[in-house]
Amino acid sequence: MIAVVHHPAYVASGQANNPSQLSKNAAIRNRLEAEGAGVAWHVPDAMPLYWLETVHDADYVAEVLGACVPREKERRIGFAVTESVAARAAVVPGGTWLAGKIALKTGFAANTAGGSHHALAATGAGYCVFNDLAIAAVRLAEEDGLRVLVVDCDVHQGDGTAALTAGYPQIATYSIHAEKNFPVRKARSTLDVGLPDATGDAAYLATLESTLVPMLDEVRPQIILYQAGIDPLANDRLGRLALTDEGLVARENLVARIAIDRGIPLASTVGGGYGADVVALAERHVRAILTLGAAFAAAG
Repeated sequence: MIAVVHHPAYVASGQANNPSQLSKNAAIRNRLEAEGAGVAWHVPDAMPLYWLETVHDADYVAEVLGACVPREKERRIGFAVTESVAARAAVVPGGTWLAGKIALKTGFAANTAGGSHHALAATGAGYCVFNDLAIAAVRLAEEDGLRVLVVDCDVHQGDGTAALTAGYPQIATYSIHAEKNFPVRKARSTLDVGLPDATGDAAYLATLESTLVPMLDEVRPQIILYQAGIDPLANDRLGRLALTDEGLVARENLVARIAIDRGIPLASTVGGGYGADVVALAERHVRAILTLGAAFAAAG
């Protein structure tokens, strides 16, 4: 049985500028419900204000929770922060944190949202409002005293996560991404692996393994927060790395094997995936969750 974290507020409405990013959470939920007894559902609480303000500026947190984000910040985010988006932003970091707490007990858990790696201290960016990865990592490090590694396999660099966790010695960040893709100005992760456009399955997987394994053995994290974006796919609207569906499945199996071999629990987030066919996007996100879950279940 796979532990899955979901909250009804994840399904925010009214975002005509970016319908796939906010409506795909409903399709992900629907597809996972079809797994029946194979999924154990968990509902997160909103992340306490203290932890939101530990990572983000208090004024920005107030703007989001009050649904009064200035227009220039909304333009940077890519959509309006309505009351429903504000409610979603409050619970998604709680979902990533809860997935981490469950993974510490079971080995693996998945949040059906999250991976908002572009959000910065005083503003959101790139369809990201609050940085759930950074917030969850900081809470796990500060509250539980854990060494945390954020492994970001989205096609875009995890710039916000890198910037927001840079001052925490217990948190390390790894980002493998298309070097020429958004953001133009990259932050500095603990380890950045920038890839050329049209990198295919074989080169991607070889590079991922040859760079992530030594980092894991050096950092020796006690938990991995995994940004499992599906936008490295060749047909993704914002992707540039030319991976196939089979390559993405191989990526999840590789990440799972590397973690399992070292006894490291892993909590996954959805991350990026863009296109007009929301059902197809959801199917790929769910396949990532199911692949990771099956690998950890097989390992016992």
